[in-house]
Amino acid sequence: MILAASPWWTTVPSVGAAIGYAVLAGWSARLQRGTISAIMVAVWVLHGLALASLLGVEPVRFGFATLLSVTAWLVLTVYAIETRLYPQLGTRWTLAGLGAPAVLLALVFPGSTYPALLSSWLPLHWALGIASYGLLGVAVAHAWMMQRTEQHIRRGTPAPNALPLLMLERLTFRFVAAAFVLLTLTLLAGWYFTVVLATGGWAWTHKTVFTVMSWAVLAVLLGGRHLWGWRGRLAVRMLYAAAGLLLLGYVGSRFVLEVVLQRA
Repeated sequence: MILAASPWWTTVPSVGAAIGYAVLAGWSARLQRGTISAIMVAVWVLHGLALASLLGVEPVRFGFATLLSVTAWLVLTVYAIETRLYPQLGTRWTLAGLGAPAVLLALVFPGSTYPALLSSWLPLHWALGIASYGLLGVAVAHAWMMQRTEQHIRRGTPAPNALPLLMLERLTFRFVAAAFVLLTLTLLAGWYFTVVLATGGWAWTHKTVFTVMSWAVLAVLLGGRHLWGWRGRLAVRMLYAAAGLLLLGYVGSRFVLEVVLQRA
């Protein structure tokens, strides 16, 4: 199992961010708006410092938990910016609750070390992949909100946010399209680096198979929406399926290697 004694400059911001996320998720209703904003900024900075201590040093450490932590940070960052653009969207502190376990998992399972890069352009492949995870995570969060809003409309009860359902739907598919573009670039970059740097060429590993399957589901979803106007439960279920496949692609395979098989 890849456990490591994390240095204090990783432990302190990680624990601080986890505590802040827990406070926002559990006690935000009792706090003043200014206090909530100050805590959110502090949590965002602490979480970013925790990630920088893993990704911004040599040798770089990365694994399934680190990717989950980065994804959670990106989702909350995008959502925080979005609430500034659409104040009526409201703040979903249930999203903040996802940040606490993510940042703590990255502290316990920092992942494997990458002491040497085969190419100075290889971080571009990683960055594209991380960004696609983050944007797809944002799309899933919006799809969940869209479902909740639709349920409230069917029941005739006030919706938890004032954004119209169609606007939520447009926002959801904008993030889906952006995630699809980045995932396409990730696969192309992965193919290029595999062919150029590896003697065996393109390998159909578990990570590759699940990632390609996720890309295919997103392609069908976007194509179906453009050609036949797919929406509602069908579209949301396909989005969830694509996100699940992508999660299995890297996070699942690395979890098996790092935790189950205890291999770097």
